Amino acid sequence: MKSISLLILSIAFSGVLSTPCNAQNTTWPDRTNLPVQPYQKPTKIAPSLKESVTPEWPKLISAPKGAPNVLLVMTDDVGFGASSAFGGPIPTPTYEKLASRGIKYNRFHTTALCSPSRAALITGRNQHQVATGIIMELSTPYEGYNSEVPKNCGSIGEILTMNGYGTSWFGKNHNVPNAQTSPAGPFDLWPTGLGFEKFYGFLGADCDQFAPPLYDNIEPASPFIGNPDYILDEDLANQAIKWIHQQRAASATKPFFVYYTPGTAHAPHQAPKEWIAKYKGKFDMGWNKLREMTFARQKEMGVIPQDAVLNPTPDDYKKWDDLTPELKKVCAREMECYAAALSFADYQIGRLIKTIEDMGELDNTLIIYIQGDNGSSAEDPSGIGMTSEIGIVANGNVDDPKFMYDHIDELGGPKMENHFSHGWAHAMNTPYQWDKKIASHLGGSRTSMVVSWPDRIKDVGSMRSQFTHIIDVTPTILEAVKIPQPKTINGFKQEPITGTSFVYTWDNPKAPERHTTQYFEVIANRGIYHNGWLANTTPIRLPWVSMGKSSEDPVKDYKWELYDLTKDYSQSKNLAAQNPAKLKELQDVFMAEAKKNKVFPLDDRYVERLLPQNREQPNVGRKSFTYYPGTIRIPAELAPNLKNGSFSITASLDIPKSANSDGIILTQGGYFGGLALTLLDGKPTFLYARSNYPTEKWKIQSSGKLSPGKNTVVADFKYNGPGMGKGATVTISVNGKNVATGDITATVPVAFTDEGFNIGEDTGTPVTLDYKVPFKLEGVIEKVVVDLK
Repeated sequence: MKSISLLILSIAFSGVLSTPCNAQNTTWPDRTNLPVQPYQKPTKIAPSLKESVTPEWPKLISAPKGAPNVLLVMTDDVGFGASSAFGGPIPTPTYEKLASRGIKYNRFHTTALCSPSRAALITGRNQHQVATGIIMELSTPYEGYNSEVPKNCGSIGEILTMNGYGTSWFGKNHNVPNAQTSPAGPFDLWPTGLGFEKFYGFLGADCDQFAPPLYDNIEPASPFIGNPDYILDEDLANQAIKWIHQQRAASATKPFFVYYTPGTAHAPHQAPKEWIAKYKGKFDMGWNKLREMTFARQKEMGVIPQDAVLNPTPDDYKKWDDLTPELKKVCAREMECYAAALSFADYQIGRLIKTIEDMGELDNTLIIYIQGDNGSSAEDPSGIGMTSEIGIVANGNVDDPKFMYDHIDELGGPKMENHFSHGWAHAMNTPYQWDKKIASHLGGSRTSMVVSWPDRIKDVGSMRSQFTHIIDVTPTILEAVKIPQPKTINGFKQEPITGTSFVYTWDNPKAPERHTTQYFEVIANRGIYHNGWLANTTPIRLPWVSMGKSSEDPVKDYKWELYDLTKDYSQSKNLAAQNPAKLKELQDVFMAEAKKNKVFPLDDRYVERLLPQNREQPNVGRKSFTYYPGTIRIPAELAPNLKNGSFSITASLDIPKSANSDGIILTQGGYFGGLALTLLDGKPTFLYARSNYPTEKWKIQSSGKLSPGKNTVVADFKYNGPGMGKGATVTISVNGKNVATGDITATVPVAFTDEGFNIGEDTGTPVTLDYKVPFKLEGVIEKVVVDLK
């Protein structure tokens, strides 16, 4: 029996009966099912090494031969008429130079809003199809709006990584559900969870250039601390350049994919002082005149047809001539800051491209540079701009013109998170109607794009006018690098990519357009493009109105318009009354597309969705929260709700015998809206900021210092409700004895800044200027308990 067993064993290892599990794989690599398993050619395996034939090393998947590097760039809140490359007033020499050796697209479209555009870009699918019909902060549980990008809609990062590319993402990510943005994860919807091997940037809608809450992959990073010259856009370029150099240090041939997406020019419009100074006096003509100048220059450059029409500015928009001389100076400064921010970002992008050129790899690098994830933002309700976007848009603050004028030189700097007037936004969206968020009109959805690839694109300096959309970018990249759309990723059967590659336009400027039908929808503003026609609703809510429903029934209450875009480039001649049959035809197409893509139900609420009762709240009903040292960057959805209600903070401390034991005990938010319990000069202190205004900051402080040793410090916050944003009385006690009491006359009603909730240090901007971050506590925090009342 023993000899028979040995015989069977010998035969099994003879190489005649044994083959590796992938020996019969004659089609390797199968790039349609990801990830691709390594392949090893079959060989003879015997019991002894001497009798065996040494196999080749397993083959790992690599990119197709000759595959180009890919640099995908997208800026933020930049309208079609902003950049000099498309007739705008803001110099963007990098964008211009790229256009001179590539192709311009003057009918490129986004979703008209941030998160939806970004989800559509990296998946190649419509925004509602990937659960991103709205920004993360306003998500609802419905399938098209819950922010949970499904695993059957893989990202370009996953596809390229699994096909042998090195992949990275630098800058803004506004596609992680808010409740999942803490250092505790989950991380499957972070860039690293979506297949990108490197992420360096921020999570959220916007970011302070001087004090950004960054992540390096999934680890919090605060590179601005201790660095007075820090500015985010320069840091992003530095990090991207460093990563590219590291890629080449490890492999001379592995192609790289860089998704570079600065938060510029989304508010806050911040830039280095010297860059702002470059634009002094450049915009003194005002936004109405600037819009006319841009329109004339666009025609002169040929970026719009000669028969294009400049749409009139709606009467609701502030007119430049109605401003006082002082406010004209303020508003001109706001535009100078915006221009400086965009041109500074363009300069950093130029550094990145120059790095690739200096490495000798520019010719085989596909660069897609999208100037704006949507049109410019007209979210300023006053018409004179804002010193703090979150304060105005979310919390309903009102800027004081005198304060703005008195602090004019601070605009663009760290003490302001300024946003320009809606008049400037409309000028940046020349020649179209409306602005960001208004998905029904081209001012919200149409931005510009330039594509360059010297080894492949030969018709350089040319223009393309085929209809293109942001969902077309991913399939274009895949066709260019010769990688098929996958059937499965990690075992999940993939939904087909719905975008249309625009590679077909590269060699033939007059090629018939292939993307012939496309719906649009954001906050019930909607439209449908079909075979050259556009049917769309008329906005009910102005772009800057953020509270309240637009209508009782968004399905029935909106009027519709009709445009023949084959003859009317700028959507200026409404044909709805003349051609009701065509309008009805397109309305039916919209309903079919909306149903197919999970657009329903239509919902035209805005900031109301931001209120805690309407948000995903993992801690709903929880009244007590206990924290320990090392707790940082907890998002609002996971932190206790310290707005519009009473609460107490109880800190158990062990204070050393040093003369001054200073530092943060607890903080939430920051300079533009937040609170902190601290020790200042050894004294228990409660700080509160309703806004960035000095008159809306409060300091309640004990007269005596905390004694060394064990101490219990309590801040009792008694809210003077009911209602939102009311005042409060704060009482501080130490070891059961009241040591300070003070009143706060008004509180933050809707949202603190998105800098998070911290224990023992401040990782963002200071709540007041009484301390400098990180202001780590010089003592031991045993625990901090927050009780909601």
